[in-house]
Amino acid sequence: MPAPDRSISSSGLDLQERVVEINRVAKVVKGGRRFSFTALVVVGDEETVVGVGYGKANEVPVAIQKGVERAKKNLFRVPRHGSTIPHRVEGVYGAGRVLLKPASPGTGVIAGAGVRAVLELAGIHDILTKSLGTQNPINLVKATVAGLQSLRTPDEVAELRGLSIDQVLGLGGEDVSAEEPVQA
Repeated sequence: MPAPDRSISSSGLDLQERVVEINRVAKVVKGGRRFSFTALVVVGDEETVVGVGYGKANEVPVAIQKGVERAKKNLFRVPRHGSTIPHRVEGVYGAGRVLLKPASPGTGVIAGAGVRAVLELAGIHDILTKSLGTQNPINLVKATVAGLQSLRTPDEVAELRGLSIDQVLGLGGEDVSAEEPVQA
């Protein structure tokens, strides 16, 4: 079952923006090369909301502006457990694979540049990550977003399995209909 839709609008949010990568691309035409720029931008409120955008233009500032606009259209809410994520997850996009593991408080964000930008702007302060595939920043950032979107909260898992939240978390709340252990 796909993860629930957590997309939200950017109105009323205090969004920070971070440029992950700027790339100069060339198109070869009859008279020589035509250069343009691409910008990979992450926006987020440093609490629970984050989005990623990719802009292209003939000048860098315009490319960044387009990336920010596109990122604001792709905002979504990240489920958290304290300052980390609820469970281990692997995000995949193209050849990019990113492993995201919850970490104890005080660990910090252990991640590369693009992945770090997404996680920090999503408000995650303690997490362990590992890039398992390509080193392409675009695919790594999109794989991180895919991983964060596939996260589930304990109450979503409980509803899916038809259990109580305590049973999902292993906090007791045992099923009464289960067989009693046999005394020898």
